[in-house]
Amino acid sequence: MDEGANIQKGIERYDGVDAPEMAHFGRPEQPGGKEALNWLHNYLIDRRVRAYVYKRDQYDRAVATVYVWRGFLRRDVGLQMLRNGIATVYEANTGSEFGGLEAKYRSAEWWAKKRRKGIWGQRGAFESPREYKTRMAVGEDMKK
Repeated sequence: MDEGANIQKGIERYDGVDAPEMAHFGRPEQPGGKEALNWLHNYLIDRRVRAYVYKRDQYDRAVATVYVWRGFLRRDVGLQMLRNGIATVYEANTGSEFGGLEAKYRSAEWWAKKRRKGIWGQRGAFESPREYKTRMAVGEDMKK
Protein backbone atom coordinates (compact mmCIF):
# COMPACT_ATOMS: atom_id res chain seq x y z
CA MET A 1 0.00 0.00 0.00
CA ASP A 2 1.48 3.34 -1.00
CA GLU A 3 0.65 5.92 1.66
CA GLY A 4 3.22 8.58 0.73
CA ALA A 5 0.85 11.54 0.68
CA ASN A 6 -0.59 10.72 4.11
CA ILE A 7 2.81 10.05 5.64
CA GLN A 8 4.12 13.43 4.58
CA LYS A 9 1.13 15.05 6.29
CA GLY A 10 2.16 13.28 9.51
CA ILE A 11 -1.04 11.32 10.11
CA GLU A 12 0.47 7.84 10.06
CA ARG A 13 2.18 6.07 12.94
CA TYR A 14 5.57 4.53 12.29
CA ASP A 15 5.74 1.04 13.71
CA GLY A 16 8.12 0.46 16.56
CA VAL A 17 9.18 4.09 17.09
CA ASP A 18 7.95 6.97 19.23
CA ALA A 19 9.12 10.53 18.55
CA PRO A 20 8.84 13.50 20.92
CA GLU A 21 5.39 15.07 20.90
CA MET A 22 4.42 18.31 19.22
CA ALA A 23 1.98 20.63 20.98
CA HIS A 24 -1.57 19.35 20.54
CA PHE A 25 -4.78 18.79 22.51
CA GLY A 26 -3.77 21.69 24.77
CA ARG A 27 -0.54 19.97 25.77
CA PRO A 28 2.83 21.70 25.40
CA GLU A 29 5.46 20.54 22.93
CA GLN A 30 7.93 18.00 24.27
CA PRO A 31 11.61 19.00 23.92
CA GLY A 32 12.87 17.63 20.61
CA GLY A 33 9.43 17.50 19.00
CA LYS A 34 10.01 20.28 16.49
CA GLU A 35 13.47 18.95 15.62
CA ALA A 36 12.07 15.46 15.02
CA LEU A 37 9.31 16.79 12.76
CA ASN A 38 11.78 18.94 10.79
CA TRP A 39 14.16 15.99 10.36
CA LEU A 40 11.32 13.78 9.15
CA HIS A 41 10.05 16.41 6.72
CA ASN A 42 13.54 16.93 5.27
CA TYR A 43 14.15 13.18 5.04
CA LEU A 44 10.90 12.53 3.15
CA ILE A 45 10.62 15.60 0.93
CA ASP A 46 10.77 14.82 -2.78
CA ARG A 47 11.36 11.11 -2.13
CA ARG A 48 9.47 8.03 -3.18
CA VAL A 49 7.82 6.72 -0.01
CA ARG A 50 6.20 3.36 0.56
CA ALA A 51 4.34 2.21 3.66
CA TYR A 52 3.58 -1.38 4.60
CA VAL A 53 0.52 -1.06 6.79
CA TYR A 54 0.01 -3.63 9.58
CA LYS A 55 -3.20 -2.33 11.14
CA ARG A 56 -5.10 0.74 12.32
CA ASP A 57 -4.53 1.96 15.87
CA GLN A 58 -7.10 3.25 18.37
CA TYR A 59 -7.01 6.68 16.64
CA ASP A 60 -7.56 5.12 13.19
CA ARG A 61 -4.00 5.88 12.08
CA ALA A 62 -2.23 3.37 9.89
CA VAL A 63 0.57 1.60 11.80
CA ALA A 64 3.21 0.97 9.17
CA THR A 65 6.83 0.30 8.38
CA VAL A 66 7.77 3.18 6.12
CA TYR A 67 10.50 3.07 3.51
CA VAL A 68 12.05 5.81 1.42
CA TRP A 69 14.32 5.39 -1.58
CA ARG A 70 17.67 7.20 -1.16
CA GLY A 71 19.52 6.68 -4.43
CA PHE A 72 19.42 2.95 -5.10
CA LEU A 73 18.90 2.01 -1.45
CA ARG A 74 15.62 1.47 0.35
CA ARG A 75 15.79 2.88 3.89
CA ASP A 76 13.52 2.11 6.83
CA VAL A 77 12.46 5.57 8.03
CA GLY A 78 11.77 4.42 11.61
CA LEU A 79 15.23 2.86 11.84
CA GLN A 80 16.82 6.07 10.54
CA MET A 81 14.87 8.07 13.13
CA LEU A 82 16.29 5.85 15.88
CA ARG A 83 19.83 6.03 14.47
CA ASN A 84 19.64 9.83 14.40
CA GLY A 85 18.36 10.03 17.96
CA ILE A 86 15.05 11.69 17.11
CA ALA A 87 12.86 8.82 18.34
CA THR A 88 12.81 6.05 20.91
CA VAL A 89 11.67 2.46 20.56
CA TYR A 90 7.89 2.35 21.05
CA GLU A 91 7.18 1.21 24.62
CA ALA A 92 3.39 1.31 25.01
CA ASN A 93 1.73 -1.71 26.56
CA THR A 94 -0.42 -2.28 23.48
CA GLY A 95 -0.20 -1.51 19.80
CA SER A 96 3.47 -2.31 19.28
CA GLU A 97 4.29 -3.56 15.83
CA PHE A 98 7.87 -4.10 14.75
CA GLY A 99 7.59 -6.10 11.54
CA GLY A 100 10.29 -8.43 12.86
CA LEU A 101 12.67 -5.50 13.41
CA GLU A 102 12.56 -5.02 17.18
CA ALA A 103 16.14 -6.18 17.86
CA LYS A 104 17.47 -3.95 15.08
CA TYR A 105 15.48 -0.99 16.41
CA ARG A 106 16.69 -1.49 19.99
CA SER A 107 20.30 -1.71 18.78
CA ALA A 108 19.92 1.53 16.78
CA GLU A 109 18.46 3.30 19.83
CA TRP A 110 21.30 2.00 22.02
CA TRP A 111 23.94 3.36 19.61
CA ALA A 112 22.25 6.75 19.33
CA LYS A 113 22.01 6.94 23.13
CA LYS A 114 25.68 5.96 23.53
CA ARG A 115 26.71 8.65 21.01
CA ARG A 116 24.36 11.21 22.61
CA LYS A 117 22.67 11.93 19.29
CA GLY A 118 19.51 14.03 19.03
CA ILE A 119 17.25 13.72 22.06
CA TRP A 120 19.92 11.72 23.89
CA GLY A 121 22.21 14.76 23.92
CA GLN A 122 19.74 17.05 25.69
CA ARG A 123 20.78 18.54 29.00
CA GLY A 124 18.80 17.74 32.09
CA ALA A 125 16.62 14.76 32.88
CA PHE A 126 15.47 12.87 29.80
CA GLU A 127 11.78 12.10 29.47
CA SER A 128 10.84 9.58 26.78
CA PRO A 129 7.78 10.20 24.59
CA ARG A 130 5.99 7.38 26.48
CA GLU A 131 6.83 8.96 29.88
CA TYR A 132 5.73 12.37 28.59
CA LYS A 133 2.36 11.04 27.39
CA THR A 134 1.83 9.22 30.69
CA ARG A 135 2.66 12.36 32.70
CA MET A 136 0.31 14.46 30.57
CA ALA A 137 -2.51 11.90 30.96
CA VAL A 138 -2.05 11.79 34.76
CA GLY A 139 -2.12 15.59 34.88
CA GLU A 140 -5.37 15.63 32.91
CA ASP A 141 -6.92 13.00 35.19
CA MET A 142 -6.05 15.10 38.26
CA LYS A 143 -7.85 18.10 36.76
CA LYS A 144 -11.13 16.15 36.47
